[in-house]
Amino acid sequence: MIFFLPLIAALIGWLLNSLAVTLLFRPYKPVKLGFITLQGLFPKKQTQLANSIGTLVAQQFSFEDIKSKMTDPEKIKKIIPLVEAHLDSFLRERLPKAMPVLSMFIGDSIVNQIKTHLVAELDTLFPVLISQYLDNVEQDLNLEKMVSGKIAGISAAQLETITHNLLGRELSRFKLLGAISGLLTGLITMAISLF
Repeated sequence: MIFFLPLIAALIGWLLNSLAVTLLFRPYKPVKLGFITLQGLFPKKQTQLANSIGTLVAQQFSFEDIKSKMTDPEKIKKIIPLVEAHLDSFLRERLPKAMPVLSMFIGDSIVNQIKTHLVAELDTLFPVLISQYLDNVEQDLNLEKMVSGKIAGISAAQLETITHNLLGRELSRFKLLGAISGLLTGLITMAISLF
């Protein structure tokens, strides 16, 4: 009988670690084991976790970084061909339809001149517009509250699925570690009992 002690201890170690992994994500409904009531750690602390992550993101997130990237002259140059195509279409098709008399005075050379001047003006105007827009967004946006709300809204089942997808191998190793530690404890106990 004493020779089964290491196997029983290994089984108990594996079961305890499996229970610990399960209880991390157990929804708000507590699990009753005899006189002990266990409740999942993440669901119980989800609001606190959401607030902490929201604060962290708000501290790390910089609108200045976004502004500098979005107003970068190289990035703006990449959208200029689209602006030119839109202006060309506007000056050659939509403006003459809206103002037929004007089309008698506007030829290709004038359209090209207007387009060139407008594009040059927009090239300097875009960074100012984007910067002002982001300033307005920054004032109206409470990033900390938004992130906290999104994380608090994740269900325990979704959180469990995400964690198992990301940490499945590590969680299995944790369960195996319980079995190995139980086996070693059982072997030590058996050795002590025999001597």
